[in-house]
Amino acid sequence: MSETSNLWYFEDVDLFNVLCPHKTKVMHNTHTFTNYKKNEFIYFPNDKAKYIYMIANGRVKLGHSTEDGKEVVKAILGTGEIFGELALTGEETRSDYAQAMDDNTSVCPVSIDEMRGLMAEDKELSFKIYKLIGLRIRKLERKIESLVFKDARTRIIEFLKDAAAWKGKKVGFETMIPTKLTHKDIANLTGTSRQTVTTILNELKEANLINFDRRKILIRDLEQLK
Repeated sequence: MSETSNLWYFEDVDLFNVLCPHKTKVMHNTHTFTNYKKNEFIYFPNDKAKYIYMIANGRVKLGHSTEDGKEVVKAILGTGEIFGELALTGEETRSDYAQAMDDNTSVCPVSIDEMRGLMAEDKELSFKIYKLIGLRIRKLERKIESLVFKDARTRIIEFLKDAAAWKGKKVGFETMIPTKLTHKDIANLTGTSRQTVTTILNELKEANLINFDRRKILIRDLEQLK
């Protein structure tokens, strides 16, 4: 498995089912889920970093705005994933925002002290959390390198390959990627425009390299997708 595949594979682990206090008898009665409607913010830049959050349902977008008002999307996370984990490394205030992308988005907040207690009791869990932090930093480094040195078509194709390694399901020689991402979401994640994403995806479809609809992307042959 390639470095990229390893990176995505680890993030696909359902850490919510491992870490959520609702799964433990000790903390079960002291925790409640927090629900958000589509486009509601969970936290803003400069908010105090007091919690780590686990997604029980829905999707969450992480990003920030540049001085000229342009949105920079760092990640779109789904059920089972965690965010806000940089608070464990000493982050005192948030550098990004976290925003719900779906109605009925539900997250479980865990205080930093509680998380550190869980990690102190379970060394393997501690290793996984810090590995997750390291892998996400490497992903951001790869994204920066891609934005600087690669054209839009290459960035979009590499995004498709990463997504296939992340959540793709093999169907014969084809790979099916279940996704709710819109063309605008993909544009935000690849530093391109919605029109560019639409154009390139349609070109790949016409070349019979992919097919797609609102719920999935089908890659005909990963080796041929260049």
